[in-house]
Amino acid sequence: MNYGSKGCCLPTPVTVATARAPPAPRRCRRRSCSAAACRRRPWNCWPRRSAPPAPSTRTARRDSPAGERGRGARAANPGRRGAPGRRCPTAAAEGASASHREPPAAAEESPAAAAEAPPAHPMTADSWRNLIEHIGLLYQEYRDKSTRQEIETRRLQDSQTDPEESSPSEETPSEAEPTSTTESKAPPQISLLRNSNSRFNLWQDLPEIRSSGVLSILQPDEIKLQEAMFELVTSEASYYKSLNLLVSHFMENERLKKILHQSEAHILFSNVLDVMAVSERFLLDLEQRVEENIVISDVCDIVYQHTVNHFSVYITYVSNQTYQERAYKQLLQDKPAFREVISQLELDPKCKGLSFSSFLILPFQRITRLKLLVQNILKKVEEKSDRESTALDAHKELETVVKACNEGVRKMSRTEQMISIQKKLEFKIKSVPIISHSRWLLKQGELQQMNGPKTSRTLRTKKLFREIYLFLFNDLLVICRQIPGDKYQVFDSAPRGLLRVEELEDQGQSLANVFILRLLENADDREASYMLKASSQSEMKRWMISLAPNRRTKFVSFTSRLVDCPQIQCVHPYVAQQPDELSLELADVLNILDKTDDGWIFGERLHDQERGWFPSSMGEEILNPKIRAQNLKECFRVHKSDDSQRRKLGSRNRQ
Repeated sequence: MNYGSKGCCLPTPVTVATARAPPAPRRCRRRSCSAAACRRRPWNCWPRRSAPPAPSTRTARRDSPAGERGRGARAANPGRRGAPGRRCPTAAAEGASASHREPPAAAEESPAAAAEAPPAHPMTADSWRNLIEHIGLLYQEYRDKSTRQEIETRRLQDSQTDPEESSPSEETPSEAEPTSTTESKAPPQISLLRNSNSRFNLWQDLPEIRSSGVLSILQPDEIKLQEAMFELVTSEASYYKSLNLLVSHFMENERLKKILHQSEAHILFSNVLDVMAVSERFLLDLEQRVEENIVISDVCDIVYQHTVNHFSVYITYVSNQTYQERAYKQLLQDKPAFREVISQLELDPKCKGLSFSSFLILPFQRITRLKLLVQNILKKVEEKSDRESTALDAHKELETVVKACNEGVRKMSRTEQMISIQKKLEFKIKSVPIISHSRWLLKQGELQQMNGPKTSRTLRTKKLFREIYLFLFNDLLVICRQIPGDKYQVFDSAPRGLLRVEELEDQGQSLANVFILRLLENADDREASYMLKASSQSEMKRWMISLAPNRRTKFVSFTSRLVDCPQIQCVHPYVAQQPDELSLELADVLNILDKTDDGWIFGERLHDQERGWFPSSMGEEILNPKIRAQNLKECFRVHKSDDSQRRKLGSRNRQ
């Protein structure tokens, strides 16, 4: 299958297991098909394909190197226009090694398990094309609808706050006496992506599924698992569609090419062609798996293969994000022609009212979302099964890629930030080198310092507090006073590990939000204390937690985990404004570690354990204790696997 490449009429692929000669090439089903038309409408001109082999060939396919499948179809593709000398993105990867460790295959060992498996119902290529053609959503819309539905589902579950009143059939389905076979096998009513423009909303809505009778055979939990795997596949198709629009509508626009210098275009679009090629190859393998059987056997093994072998292109793209954003803002400011062309392109109906910048951040959104989709599959697979092991492997590799992406972004922005701070500091004491590869800014801001002992007379005749400015790095505190020329004069400093904080009891309005900062060893090698006043309760708590990170918080300490820790789910996205804040995306679930009376929450995101502050209005507290327990269980399940892997690696290294 060719997604939007120039050559659309390819011979039928040959699978590794069958080794049959390919039949004569078939022409595209669109009579008016041309290379340019295929490029613009990648979903409408797929070549016809013969029915895929039965699932019995899956083991042979999986044992082959990544990229071997369907090589007969992919090798003939001449590649994308505008990339001379580069192989087709769907061609077999040269770097894929047959000795590469594969994740555990789906359970096929015992005859009993084979007897219980649902019958094979291959999905024809025509049906798959018909499905993809009806995905009318761009990825930005698809992702937003999906996360909104997650929030609505949680709200519905959260309304059942009493554990005793919540659906007992969900707790003990085996103990309930079914009145009939039909009722006991009724498919669960899942509503993920109710798109009014699409006839196919869910896996169970497909005509092949309805007519096959598998819904009466499969257990409700298995149907939920099918829906989770199906969402991963269809969301990848929607993502590819949006990437294709970014390239064809923006990047290859002739007017834009004339305005942008080659170096500017490189910074703005980075390696998006490589990202698109990887998505195409990934989608081809997912499509082949879906065509094998309407009951999807697994997708996490494919995710694992592509994450290990190909997803490093995401790290390159995302690491360039800092320069990309800066270049885009500079172009909008300096080149009116660029601003005009981008505005016209954004108004095109193809973009559906979405901004150019929303297309540029697609790769970062996709790689993080893909990890959550695999985590959703992990929630639904049977514990200690082969599919769980495969999902854990895929999740672990995706987490590695996401962490590398985040680290790439941080490294670029931190380096620039440290250089900027170094230029602003003037040392009244012994100079401290600020710029270091292992140092970054945690928090900066103005506080008020109390001046000496105070009496009622001095309160009337002398200013009680004077302004000071703090730069807090991950290993160092620098205390300054602001001077003219946007400069800061440093008069004290201390290692962050030698800081202690103490909150004062409320002693009236003048001493509200006051805390004591102790430097056990300052720049003069002696102990020093500062009585500091913050502008609000939240600002005081934020400084105290940043200055002394191991200090116990209101709901849970950092050295222990409370099972019934309060949780919150994000219902509005939030972009961090300060280094100690946490950016949030829709449907993120966080443990509440601390909160203030003026509307700020210090939380820990469950899926990556990142901590930070955010406004409480961005989320809704999860009231149902069952949901909170399930969230913690899944988080523990994932990170326990990662810990066990690290322990095994450590013991192997010691030996």
